[in-house]
Amino acid sequence: MTVSDLPACNATFNGLAAVFLGLGYFFIKRGNKIAHRNCMAAAISSSALFLAGYLTYHFTVKGVTNFTNPVWFRPVYLAILLTHLVLAIAILPLIIITVVFAIKGRFDSHKRIARWTWPLWMYVSVTGVIIYLLLYRIFPQA
Repeated sequence: MTVSDLPACNATFNGLAAVFLGLGYFFIKRGNKIAHRNCMAAAISSSALFLAGYLTYHFTVKGVTNFTNPVWFRPVYLAILLTHLVLAIAILPLIIITVVFAIKGRFDSHKRIARWTWPLWMYVSVTGVIIYLLLYRIFPQA
């Protein structure tokens, strides 16, 4: 494996985070708190691995990736990217607060903020995979 493999690994970690988030939601709705906790821990781990890989790739190898072709799709890509980036920045403190409430056993507060954290985190994870597919598979950029 080389550093050039990181985008695919990062997309995989984002995809895994989305799967674990979905399973965590499924389990908590059925009252299985242990499975929920385990899935959420796996989602946090997957997202952390993504972030480490992303920062490594963009600060040591690639820098900024420009989406130039096809020109007609660029506005759509940029809209997805902008919402992804803004929410990715916003989600980190929300995840931390949500987890701290859970660890402290403040489940009413945990549940209240998780109603915001979960959909935003899911959106960031899924759009991360979409961005990878657009940049590297569907419309490979030179």
